[in-house]
Amino acid sequence: MMSVVNEKDLEYRFGDSGPKYLLRGPRMNFGIVVLKPGQDFPAHYHNIMEENFFIIEGELEIHIDNEIFHCKKGDLIHVEPKKVHYLVNRGNVDLKANFMLSPYQEKDKVDVDYKPSV
Repeated sequence: MMSVVNEKDLEYRFGDSGPKYLLRGPRMNFGIVVLKPGQDFPAHYHNIMEENFFIIEGELEIHIDNEIFHCKKGDLIHVEPKKVHYLVNRGNVDLKANFMLSPYQEKDKVDVDYKPSV
């Protein structure tokens, strides 16, 4: 089966920000995430799925197992399964990135209590 989806036809989880899924399975998830300046996405990990982020606009600070990476437009971030990751936009413009998760699992997100030291 083939399909075409336009991102403008779908909603972000938090209205004007957060994740938006363009594809959920059957083999991978694909979407867009927007974080406004100062906004973060809570720490979590996946047991089975790997997650990749590709920065389209803005900058992202991502914490992966307590290591901090400062990423910019054009960067690809690869997160292995079981690696805790926390995203925050410390810049002054919106962050927009694609995210891809595979192999597809319906429920594979484990939230983690993580407070970054700033």
